[in-house]
Amino acid sequence: MPLDLSEEEMRRALFGISTSASAPIEKPPTPEAFKPIPEKTAERKLSSPKLRVTLKVSKVFEGDEELFSYDASTLSTLLAEQEARSAARKKRFKYIELISVVPV
Repeated sequence: MPLDLSEEEMRRALFGISTSASAPIEKPPTPEAFKPIPEKTAERKLSSPKLRVTLKVSKVFEGDEELFSYDASTLSTLLAEQEARSAARKKRFKYIELISVVPV
């Protein structure tokens, strides 16, 4: 039995027909093969529960007061209140009073 086998013969013996030499070369898909995905319209429904926090805010002590509402995507009223206060402070309101926290 001859032991002088070339590398290609060893590959054929172990793996069968060589995939690199006999496999046909595939062409990349053309752009016409892909269909564009239609964009979704504004009818998305929110899947997470929300709380609406209403605050009475002012920039000056005993100055003009405004109502500030914030929608928080959490069920925790404490966390929703903290997020609303943080959002009001980002808008430069200094004096903040909680009015209500209701589910939306």
